[in-house]
Amino acid sequence: MKKFPMTVGGEKALREELDDLKTVQRPTVIASIAEAREHGDLKENAEYHAAREQQGFIEGRIQELEGKLGSAQVIDVTQIPHTGKVIFGTTVDLINMDTEDTVCYQIVGDDEANIKGGKISISSPIARALIGKEEGDVAVVQTPGGGVEYEIDQVRHI
Repeated sequence: MKKFPMTVGGEKALREELDDLKTVQRPTVIASIAEAREHGDLKENAEYHAAREQQGFIEGRIQELEGKLGSAQVIDVTQIPHTGKVIFGTTVDLINMDTEDTVCYQIVGDDEANIKGGKISISSPIARALIGKEEGDVAVVQTPGGGVEYEIDQVRHI
């Protein structure tokens, strides 16, 4: 089975969501179904059908999360010696060579990516251009508008 990289924080978030689904949401929807059954005719019972649909979504999400966690390769970047190289899990401060704007990204697994939160997927064009580079290097990121050059200002293992 193919393993997919995931940060410690990403694994924790998925485990918390899975725990919530199993211990809070699943029992709640089961109780809702039981209550709706007590109301009688199930063919015309909108509450029953809504609760059954909700149950389907919850069970599907539980299976999805269990699959992701089962195929995850959790990487704790804080346990890796700091070499100044960009690797999975590191946080990178970049300077756009054209505009002098600075941005900060953490390179994470596909399921953890959140550009607004400063987390980019390992498979994104920016991350692919950065992996293996060191502080002070210039990385060229291919965009639809052409190549954009970023200087790697700082690499942090946090």
